[in-house]
Amino acid sequence: MSDRDDRRLSRRMLLQRAALGAAAVTLGGCDRLSQSETMTRLLESGQALNMKTQRLLAGSDALAPEYPASMISPVFRPNGSTNPQTGLYQRHLASDFADWRLDIDGLVAQPLSLSLTELRSMPARTQITRHDCVEGWSVIGQWSGPVLEDVLQRAGVRPEARYVVFHCMDQLNGRDFYYESLDMVAARHPQTILAHSLNGETVPVANGAPLRLRVERQLGYKMAKYLRGITLVEHLDDIQGGRGGYWEDRGYTWYAGV
Repeated sequence: MSDRDDRRLSRRMLLQRAALGAAAVTLGGCDRLSQSETMTRLLESGQALNMKTQRLLAGSDALAPEYPASMISPVFRPNGSTNPQTGLYQRHLASDFADWRLDIDGLVAQPLSLSLTELRSMPARTQITRHDCVEGWSVIGQWSGPVLEDVLQRAGVRPEARYVVFHCMDQLNGRDFYYESLDMVAARHPQTILAHSLNGETVPVANGAPLRLRVERQLGYKMAKYLRGITLVEHLDDIQGGRGGYWEDRGYTWYAGV
């Protein structure tokens, strides 16, 4: 890795710590802080500044570091759910995802319903990248799958679409399905892919089978697993807790750039 890459990573780590610090304040500051409108506005303004600063320093299209095959971790440690027990997921798992579909709807010209076979037949990007977890650990793996932008182009993004919402088949609390979201800048990044393969094999159940999001310039909780649908929307206000993601609804920052 070059000195230039090292400097870029150092800047990203500084920004990452700022984002995590904001999340820690929210999570560790008791309900009184999270219920304070003043504190909420302060955290949201800090998050927006962090996003703008990182994109100014690194550029909207700057690539996350990619690594040689020799650096792939022996085991790609899973995070979050590892075997969803929802009826929806277990039915698809039992049939080896033969009837599974990825539905793309919302603010699109042509809603789509794509099978795993159709997604595998699309041109794929392969990248060896580092997964950084909010818990403080990292792991390197090789991911392959269609670039999200290519899938969105098939559906035709309407001009008013501002966010891409990812719907999942797992529930961490037995009630709310996991979900995540990206703005159009992150969604159209060349390294943002819908991964169906990990280290040359189909994505294991523990890592998000049959399909998971990879958005390499953000932390691991943004990379939704067990995908079932994608919806393009103008705002996030009426989706679950209204903050753009399962963990964001519980205090994490929406923008988790590294």
